[in-house]
Amino acid sequence: MRAAVLRRPVPIPSHPLAIEEVPVPQPGPGEVLLRVEACGVCRTDLHIAAGELPPLRDAVTPGHQIVGRVAKMGQGSEGVRPGSELLRVGMRAGVSWLGGVDGTCDLCRKGRENLCDHPMFTGYSVNGGYAEYAVARADFLVPLAEEAAATDLAPLLCAGIIGFRSLRVAEVRRGDRVGLFGFGASAHLAIDVLKHWQCEVYVSTRGASHQRLARTLGAKWVGDATDRPPVALDSAVTFAPSGDVVVAALASLRKGGIVAINAIHLDRIPQFDYDSLLWGERQLRSVANMTREDARDFVALAAEIGIRPRTTVFRLDQVNEALAAVNDDAIDGAAVIVPGQ
Repeated sequence: MRAAVLRRPVPIPSHPLAIEEVPVPQPGPGEVLLRVEACGVCRTDLHIAAGELPPLRDAVTPGHQIVGRVAKMGQGSEGVRPGSELLRVGMRAGVSWLGGVDGTCDLCRKGRENLCDHPMFTGYSVNGGYAEYAVARADFLVPLAEEAAATDLAPLLCAGIIGFRSLRVAEVRRGDRVGLFGFGASAHLAIDVLKHWQCEVYVSTRGASHQRLARTLGAKWVGDATDRPPVALDSAVTFAPSGDVVVAALASLRKGGIVAINAIHLDRIPQFDYDSLLWGERQLRSVANMTREDARDFVALAAEIGIRPRTTVFRLDQVNEALAAVNDDAIDGAAVIVPGQ
């Protein structure tokens, strides 16, 4: 099969991934083999490819927003139910960033599997979906609708889920004033959830096209990346891996407000004035991974309210161009790799 392989992290403009012919992987106990229909591109993939996250393997195939169909079932996967039906060959299912946990550590036992001490990450600690086939744990599959396009489903599986979890971490309530700082693949899905919850949405983001998209999708106010909205916010989520953006979001909060930092990598946190920015029980919280409950809840909500991502589709042999497009903010919405094209 063809797969995009990272053997040595280099800057994104240097084309870090190579298309190689590799053996089709075989599912082990409790695993399934998926024929990949589509795989979304996430900024975490950029951090892996560029070495901003330290390599965990000598070589890895990135990609963790996988839409696929079960092609083969490993021993012990027969009794797994991703949704209401038993797992079977031909079933459509998704895979996200959190590909497995130990289930035994203290945090797992407390229901906080997103913070597991021994997690498995799709496309980082195990091979991911920039390939024609991928192996995944059966009990971490996400049930997906048959009728939706694979390219519409793929961005839901990390950008959508992690954006949804960010709103939960920020304790967003119906009718709140909410800031989104950065408006890429994740934020443009979160705004649909916020509108469903009748929230007022204020967007600060760089790039004229991203600003136009935010207005088109219903933002009440749109400004530049570190601009402060004209009203005090109940909560905010930052999507850009920039400490300056985090401080701008914090400066926009009312007393008691929460900033959720949706970034697996952050360049720095600059100095800021505690008395004016954090005092008054304002809070900074990080968003770490997601849970299977987050995945099920968001995918069900997305189907209920008809969330449809803005996508740009790339062939597998265009994977480096896809990474560059996301890195350069050259597209609105999400980039999606389709191996079969």
